[in-house]
Amino acid sequence: MSTVMSQETLRQLVDKVAREVTERVAGVRLAKEEGSFTGERYTVHITFTKGVHYGLALCAELPIYTRMTQYMMQETEVTSQDIEDFSKEYFNVVCGHIAAEIYKNTKLAARFGVPEFFQGEYVSETPELFTLQYSGERGECVWLTCYAPAKE
Repeated sequence: MSTVMSQETLRQLVDKVAREVTERVAGVRLAKEEGSFTGERYTVHITFTKGVHYGLALCAELPIYTRMTQYMMQETEVTSQDIEDFSKEYFNVVCGHIAAEIYKNTKLAARFGVPEFFQGEYVSETPELFTLQYSGERGECVWLTCYAPAKE
């Protein structure tokens, strides 16, 4: 990935897309702000498998995933299955917009696999390129990490 686009360009692209899509699709405004987790973490993770080969993992506490799901469903009562399903769909949208921006910048068609949602933090087999730290309007801590390309 570093030969296709500079790490700083990728960081700026991911940051811009993540914040815009999260506000528009999930109703949460993310501010660039370092924070630390106080509760149990959940992660939605995706791997880009064509064009570029890197991973993205969004790690946050359950309340922000719950709030995003409530916004997307327009419901106050949501189940754990709703949270998993909508978190994966939300990340599909984020990554789709990232893939589109990568194409605009590089003319490489980036494709990604099916997102995974799980309790805990994602541990990559490849090095971390960068982590963007955010907080939601209610003080929620969110980390979006980009991992180096997998060896082909």
